[in-house]
Amino acid sequence: MSDNHKIDLEKYKLIVETVFDANNPTIMGSQVTHLLVSTMGVKGASIFVVNPGTESLEILATEGLSVEYVNKGPILVDKSIKLSSNLKPVIITDTKGSDRLQYPEKAGREGIRSIVSLPVNLRGKIIGALRVYHSEPWEVSELELSCLRLLTLNIGMALRYFRLSALVQCTKDTLDELHPIWL
Repeated sequence: MSDNHKIDLEKYKLIVETVFDANNPTIMGSQVTHLLVSTMGVKGASIFVVNPGTESLEILATEGLSVEYVNKGPILVDKSIKLSSNLKPVIITDTKGSDRLQYPEKAGREGIRSIVSLPVNLRGKIIGALRVYHSEPWEVSELELSCLRLLTLNIGMALRYFRLSALVQCTKDTLDELHPIWL
């Protein structure tokens, strides 16, 4: 395997184990973004979830980006790297001159030169996004893209698990409250 890959099987395994060991989505997101930045040597990483009411991406976790950049404004699904129109990754090898960014001037000030944006989807419906930011132009290899795609599938399954787990706990709590009434 070439040393030019920013992610390989060992790094991928470490990150996926973190997804499955997490107890809640916030911890999972924080750990995954931290590991992506530290193991891949990229500028930053973010995990977003879709807010269906506002059609915007809300940050679940981020690492390596300034507070100013993170709070740059709403990230609209229909304007943000064309995420709503496809379920495929969007790779911006060089952000200079790209017309696919919602906030190109802020990306430039942040020192972001390339972005890999992958949808997190569940059964064909986009529920979030994973974005990896680099401070230099990045030709993403097929191996790197495959690992990141598999990671988004795992993130999607984990988010579904957390949602179902919260629903089960809520149902259990409600039944526990009603139990004395039934006696």
